[in-house]
Amino acid sequence: MDLLRHLRYFRAVAEELHFGRAAERLGMAQPPLSQRIRGLEEELGARLFDRSSRGVRLTAAGEVLLAESEELLARAERTRTLVARAHRGEYGVLRVGVPPELSGRLLACILTDFAREAPDVQVEPRESGTAEQVRLLADRELDAGFLQHPVEAAGLVGGPVTGLPVGVVVPRASPLAGAGPLSLAALGGQPLVLFPRSAAPGLYDATLAACRARGYHPPRMVHAGSPEVVMGLVIAGRGVALAHAAVARKEPRVLWRPLEADELVWPVSYVHPADSPHPAARRLAATATAALRAEAGERPPRARDPGGAPRPWDVVYAVPPEADGDAG
Repeated sequence: MDLLRHLRYFRAVAEELHFGRAAERLGMAQPPLSQRIRGLEEELGARLFDRSSRGVRLTAAGEVLLAESEELLARAERTRTLVARAHRGEYGVLRVGVPPELSGRLLACILTDFAREAPDVQVEPRESGTAEQVRLLADRELDAGFLQHPVEAAGLVGGPVTGLPVGVVVPRASPLAGAGPLSLAALGGQPLVLFPRSAAPGLYDATLAACRARGYHPPRMVHAGSPEVVMGLVIAGRGVALAHAAVARKEPRVLWRPLEADELVWPVSYVHPADSPHPAARRLAATATAALRAEAGERPPRARDPGGAPRPWDVVYAVPPEADGDAG
């Protein structure tokens, strides 16, 4: 930083060609200014000014430094501005984990809305399951993520858990194809196509527990890690799938039917590390939470079932009150 300061001193003298006027312009006494210029000349190993009774003139070396210093100082100022904006979460790259089950429509909504709020923050979505995201967030290889619950993820804070509605994807020729909600019990005897347990163990177990509690015991599990593979397996008759509506929207050979009220939701929340979070990660929290709630039908997430017992995803990680306020 001393060099940059000395360059500013140099430019003032070079533009005024008078040490007294330059010192007045800089708000300092003339002797210290002369010392700074001599120090710069010693550092560069070149005389920058010719001083005589007729006045002050730039040397050839001084002319070169005057031309070069303008760009150097401009770049330094731009760097200072960008660093300050990055500190405020207005500039930079934000790496966000996204599970394959999150719909493209929802992701597009989040990215579009946030681009309007922070146009100079480049959000990089990185597709990965919940278990992998927890590891990457801990290793700081991700700045934020969308986690499927329940999950043990100490040290993470974020928006509230939102239950996204889940339905059943069936072939259009299936006897289950029809209109209106479908019960889990009606799937009896059908193999189930579902994401691998390793991607989100808590949600996988909670999903199967909900199926069994409502009378659906899949005779066989078929696992698929991407929506395209899920659709291919359903079309091929390998089973029915539990998925969000957006998964089946572009495939005419399948039909998505909603489940009956409160039979099953897949809880999701936007999170980021509690300690030393990326500044833009906290800014994205409000946008992400609003989009999740809209996708859920703008219903507040239900914390308990009618009997008052906590659902499996209610207790995920402790959110300190002050951290929760930061994330909202």
